[in-house]
Formats: sequence, C-alpha cells, structure tokens
Amino acid sequence: MSLMSSSSETVGIGDPNAVLDPLARAASTAVPIWLLQESEVATWRTAQSPAVAAWADVHQFRGERHRVLVLPGPAGAMTGVVAGLGAGPGTGSLSPWQVAGLAEKLPPGVYRFAQELSGDAATQAVFGWVLGATRPATAASRPAAPTRARLVPPSGADVAGAEREARACAQARDLINLPANSLGPAELAEAVRAVAATHDADCRVLVGEGLLAENYPMVHAVGRAASREPRLIDLRWGDERHPKVTLVGKGVCFDSGGLDIKPSAGMALMKKDMGGAAVALGLAALLMERRAPIRLRLLVPAVENAIGGDAYRPGDVLRSRRGLSVEVNNTDAEGRLVLADALAEACSESPALLLDFATLTGAARVALGPDLPAAFSNDAELLAAAQRCGDAVHDPVWPMPLWDGYDEELSSRVADLSNVAASSFAGAIFGALFLRRFVTAGTPWAHFDLYGWNPRERPGRPLGGEAHCLRMAHRLIRERIG
Repeated sequence: MSLMSSSSETVGIGDPNAVLDPLARAASTAVPIWLLQESEVATWRTAQSPAVAAWADVHQFRGERHRVLVLPGPAGAMTGVVAGLGAGPGTGSLSPWQVAGLAEKLPPGVYRFAQELSGDAATQAVFGWVLGATRPATAASRPAAPTRARLVPPSGADVAGAEREARACAQARDLINLPANSLGPAELAEAVRAVAATHDADCRVLVGEGLLAENYPMVHAVGRAASREPRLIDLRWGDERHPKVTLVGKGVCFDSGGLDIKPSAGMALMKKDMGGAAVALGLAALLMERRAPIRLRLLVPAVENAIGGDAYRPGDVLRSRRGLSVEVNNTDAEGRLVLADALAEACSESPALLLDFATLTGAARVALGPDLPAAFSNDAELLAAAQRCGDAVHDPVWPMPLWDGYDEELSSRVADLSNVAASSFAGAIFGALFLRRFVTAGTPWAHFDLYGWNPRERPGRPLGGEAHCLRMAHRLIRERIG
C-alpha cells in the first residue's frame, strides 16, 4: 500500500460506509439538525412542541460548544438533533470544527441541517463532517468501521471540493503520524512518487552523492551522517504555459539535533519534523486532483539529522547552492539549511508564486501556540492575502515581520552568514530572514512556520499530526492564480 494512499478511513459519496448521502433524500426522510448558538436556544425552544422543549430542559441543553442532544419521538424514533455552537460564531460564519464531531456522536441514520447555510458555510460544514468522520491510520489494529451517520449535503455546498480537501488533510496527517522507522527519506520519496503516478506527474529524486554532483551541498551536509541517505525530491506537473507555482516542504524525517543534540523531551515528537513536506505534498495532490490551471513544482529536501562520524559540526562552513557560504553555529538549526538549497533552485525558474512550509522554530510556537502558524513574506499584499484566506476557511495564520533591523545579526566573521543569530530573541524572525537570503528579489514568496501537530484531542482534530496551512494555501493559490 502506498504511504499516500487513502489509508485513513476517509469516505465519501458512493462509498459503502459513506458519511454523505448519495441520494440527497427529501427533507422529510432525513433527521434535522439544528445548529444553535447559546443565544439562539431560547428562541428555538419556543418554536418546539411542549414535549421537545421539556426534553431540552430536562437535559439542561444550553447550546454549549460541541454539546449534542438527540430529540426523541414516538416509539423511540428520532425527531431531530440540536448541536451547540457555543457563544459563536453562528451559522453565518460556520467553522468546520463546530460540525466535525457530529458524524461520530450521532446514531446511524441520514441527517440534514435544519437551517439554510450560505455557500461558504455549507462547504465548511461538509468539510468538517467528512474530516470529523475520518479515522487516522495507525499501526495498531482497529475494529471495522461502524455504520455511519450520513449527511444530506446542504444546497450551495462545494461537496467535491470539500471532500478533496478532507482527503488531502487526512493524507498529510497520516504521513506526519508515521514513526520515523517507517518514514525515512526513502519512504518520503516513495510517497511523492505515488502521488506523482496517480496524477501523471514527473518525479525525479537525487540521492546521496548525487546531491553534491548537482549542487545541493547543504542538503547533503545535513543528511550525510545518517544511515539513510539524504534526498532532493522534485515533482513537476501541469502545462508549461500556465503560471508557475512552486511549493517547498521541509522533509526532516527525524531530528536528533545533530551534534548539538536535543534533550530527550525535545526529541520526543521529532518524527513530525517533516510536517512541512507532508503539508506541501497534500497541497500538491489537491491541486493536481482538481486540475488547477498552474504549472506546479514541488521540492522536498528529505533528510535525517543524525549523529555519526560524518556529521556536520558546529563551526563548519558550508557552501550553498546559491553560492553563499554559511557558518554553522547550531546543528539543530538544520531545517533552514536544507530549505535554503531548495529555495535557491525554486527561484531559478522565476515562479509566479513560491510558498514554503516548515516546522522551523520553537520560537514561533512560544509566540503563537500550536494552532497558529507564523507567516512571513517579502510581499505585503501576499501576506495579507494569506491571512484573509486562512480566516475564510478557518485555517488561520498570523503575519510576522521580516524585520530588516535584525538581519545583521546573522552576520559571520568567516562566512557570508551564520545559520543562527547570537541573540536568543526573535527566533522565528531570524529563521525567516535566513531563508530570505536565498530567495531572489522580486519573487513573490511566503514562508509558513507551522507546528504540524495537535497536542490535545478535539472534535475533528485528534491528537497527532495536523495539516496546518494546507487549506489556507489552497484558497490563496486559487484566488491569486486559479
């Protein structure tokens, strides 16, 4: 089975365990679901029969976020469901996470939303319903999927688009969740090849010494100590006449920190250090599946940052693909090194849009927490658009400055620049400023420093890998290019 096959129990229209109803049955045959803010419960209650109102009172339903109450009818049948949205937002700007837990909580049957939803809200609801019913792939044995609660998609929803996005997010999550012994650079390359084969794309992989032969010296330096050889994965798809969109994803399949070794607590989740590559690959698959009118390129430097006799060292000076020399002052700042070579190659084709995704700095998490990726760009309009698109699809990012005043702190006495600053402040900004040195002036570029992980269980967002920025970037590309 391919690593990028739909190993999650993702299901859609026409599948045996479908979570969407293929017949779009008449409203009278589907159980209505009222989506209610706390402020709407009293009005809803007055419109119900005395028996239903009393039932809601007995169960003290107040519209609390994620609270679900099944309404009984004669002979034990369901007459409806009320689902709490909390204090807001309401159905006008519905978040998929307000709907994501419903398919798992409801008894088997066919359901519909009682309120009319706008096009965007309807699409977000379908996405949340489908992704919330998707079980992550794990190495553990799992029972067979139960009969599902199915949804009649609301009118105006882009059902196919919502299913595509749910599938892409689930696949990215599954890659991130794989343990490092199952997903090294070679396996990550195979995952990209599988996606390329599905969509008739070209995929070329440079391995080991081939990286030096074709001038990717920093990718090679970071990965050379590992028993699993480093790689540069290069996927191309689409009509050459279309605008060029290039995605770059950090593919550090495990990060020990190198000779600047991490403590055990800091190493515990380092299987997810390829989260940027998983997001970029999921996004690439999504763009190809919908036949986006772009010329797509995906670049993934895939390495393991290991300790060995051939490990690169603090104080080493590395030559980069762009020709700049880099003094290594911390081997645990390896992601920016491999991304730098990939970004330099990406810029050689002058793409209309260049986006990179990386689990780059702990500083971004300290500043913004696990759910809010930091966004940087050399184009103020592009940065604003990324935030707007993220807000629209409830996949948020937060704009951060490429503060020129800090740039000189990346200086080195023995090289063109250092891979880290001497200062312990503004780590996310320094990481982005380093990457900017390898982006050609005038190339519209955005860098997303993401966590790629859900640290706690929530409806639709299980503990484990998360595809931060994927839907935001898809919306951004669709608005900006097509």
